[in-house]
Amino acid sequence: MRWAAIVVILAASFCAFAKETSLEDMIARAETAPPGDRPALYVEIAEHELKSADEAYTAGKADQGQAAVKNVVTYSEKAHDAALQSGKRLKGTEIALRKMAAKLQDIKRTLSFEDQPPLQSAAERLENLRTDLLGKTFGKNK
Repeated sequence: MRWAAIVVILAASFCAFAKETSLEDMIARAETAPPGDRPALYVEIAEHELKSADEAYTAGKADQGQAAVKNVVTYSEKAHDAALQSGKRLKGTEIALRKMAAKLQDIKRTLSFEDQPPLQSAAERLENLRTDLLGKTFGKNK
């Protein structure tokens, strides 16, 4: 009976470890992926960084939060560019950018006034990227 419990715990630990890929691995995979797959991979990285930013701000680590927000913008821009270049995953990338911009606004509302500007500018940048993708999706700027 005790061995069965140990096996179950080890299997669960292995599954959690296998799912948790490092940020560096995700970036390397995105850089070497085919052009059509890059938008989704960059969105995944941006979402990972957004989660890190939220956790950092919740823990009171504003400097780490700001660094993560910068990465959110960087990888969102890469997702935007890859989607436009490949012509694939435009809609999915646009939806993900909208959700991330909304989450940035939610995080911003929990912060002190001094810590809000970087999140506001990041949310505005994601909205601009999203609007550009939306225009491209529906034929504007073709």
